[in-house]
Amino acid sequence: MEENLKVVLFDGVCNLCNGSVQFVLKRDKKGIFKFASLQSDFGQNILTKYGLPTDDYNSFVLVEGDRIFTRSTAALRVTRHLDGLWKFLYSFMIIPAPIRDAVYGIIARNRYRMFGKREACMIPQPEWKARFLD
Repeated sequence: MEENLKVVLFDGVCNLCNGSVQFVLKRDKKGIFKFASLQSDFGQNILTKYGLPTDDYNSFVLVEGDRIFTRSTAALRVTRHLDGLWKFLYSFMIIPAPIRDAVYGIIARNRYRMFGKREACMIPQPEWKARFLD
């Protein structure tokens, strides 16, 4: 994968995940991030390449060049590139990953119940379509 390419992989049927993607799109005016669902061929290929489960969509995944980040680390690494004060959320990286990921895990396990689920992956708005890889 291209060294400077930053790709966010997300659960394409999760309302919370889709909302998070739209949140990033609106605050990533430079177009730093590309997106693909975990369920897509692109997402499945990345998961396989990095030895991650291809049937567990409980993680937000960030691919930066040849490096991969998951869960809270991935989410916080995204925030540092966003416009506005959102980049300051990256300071939560000082909290040990096991603690951050425990909170992340509670939300991830309950996200369908709390936020709902779609029947199919979202269709991006026309102005964002070029930022989706699959």
